[in-house]
Parts: sequence; structure tokens; C-alpha cells
Amino acid sequence: MTSAGSADRTNEKTNAYESFCIGRHGRVGRDLVEQLLADGRWERVDVAVRRPLAVEHEKLRVHVVDFDEPEAWTPLVTGDVLFICIGTTRKAAGSEAAQWHVDVDYPLEAAQAAAAHGVKTCVLVSAAMADADSRWFYPRMKGELEERLRALPFERLAIARPPVLERRGSDRPGERLWVKVVKAFNVLGLLRAQRPMPTAVLAQVLRRMATEGVAGVREGAALWALAEPASR
Repeated sequence: MTSAGSADRTNEKTNAYESFCIGRHGRVGRDLVEQLLADGRWERVDVAVRRPLAVEHEKLRVHVVDFDEPEAWTPLVTGDVLFICIGTTRKAAGSEAAQWHVDVDYPLEAAQAAAAHGVKTCVLVSAAMADADSRWFYPRMKGELEERLRALPFERLAIARPPVLERRGSDRPGERLWVKVVKAFNVLGLLRAQRPMPTAVLAQVLRRMATEGVAGVREGAALWALAEPASR
């Protein structure tokens, strides 16, 4: 694999990108990796996962890792773009502390390694209303991660704060209910900027953030504006 510096010079000439992704097992991560593999601008896609994937592709490099041993996997975090899609629920994690470990500690370790290895761009899937000063745990957790990433020396940090996500085969009853509620408001012409976003559309947006110089936070209508016209 080329060094980050030489890869960047190559990109200027050929628009060939190398990415590193964490969060492939989630629906957003799956859609993103699938799209990166199909996109001719990406010549290599590395993913760090807890368990093997039943997917093979000439551009795909799968690294089965123990995220609790960062010294073993963080040296792998190289390339042009770091995509952070990892996250869990409090129910799945078992406690707020365990959820924080997955949603903040793992991404931060990946981002610190990426910055140290010369990765220039970081693209983060955050959450609506993320705020490090929030009184509520979930937006405070996401806001804290955003703040910590801003302190790292990336040339570009792009943050997506999507509305409620529409996941194929979702096992989250609350999320499925909220999708229905928001769609009902949308029919009445309300909350259009907050209409549910399919994970495949968010994956489109993440790719565009990575390749079109997008930086800073995008949410609501500004996030939808980055989707392909047919998806809006």
C-alpha cells in the first residue's frame, strides 16, 4: 500500500482514493462499503470488523480486530479518508458506559491513528441535535465525539447529522415507529427537512462529503441537498 503522502499525490492525478472504514456491520456501514466497492473512484477499501465478512472483492481488505486492543489495529488506519459509521444502542451495549465505549472511544482511537498516519479527511456519522453540553446522554455523547475530532489535525472533518434513519430490516422498534410518525407529518407538508433518510441515501452523502471538499456539519435540508437528485 502506498504511503498517505504518495497516495494523495496520486489522487490529484487520477482521482483514485483509499479509505478506511469502521462500522461496517451496521446498516449505514454496509451500504457505504457496498457503494465504495462499486464506485470506480475508490481503488482500495479497508474495513475493521469484529468478525469475518461473507463478502469478497478485489478492492476490499477486511481486518478482523479486537477493538479493545487498539495497539494491534490502529496501525492499519491509513489511506486518504477515514469513514466513521460505528455505533450501538444502550440496549445492545448493556449500559451507558458500554455504549460510550463503542460510540466514542473506538472512533476516537481510529481518528487519532488516522491523523497520526497522515489521513487528510475524516467523515463522521453523528446524530441529530448532537451537543456536548446536552443534558441528555445520547446527544451529549455524540457531541463529545464531534468536539474531540475537531481537536485533531485533519485537513477536513465532515460531519453528517442525519434525521431518523430508515434501515432495511431494522430491529429497532422505536426507530421504526418514529419513521412512521415523521412520514405521517411529511404527508401533511410538515418536517420535510427531517424526513426519514434511507441508509443507502446517507451512504451516497458520505461519499460525496469525502470527494467534493465538504467540511463542517451538515444536517436537515443541507444534508438532503448532498443526496443524488433522484433520491431527494
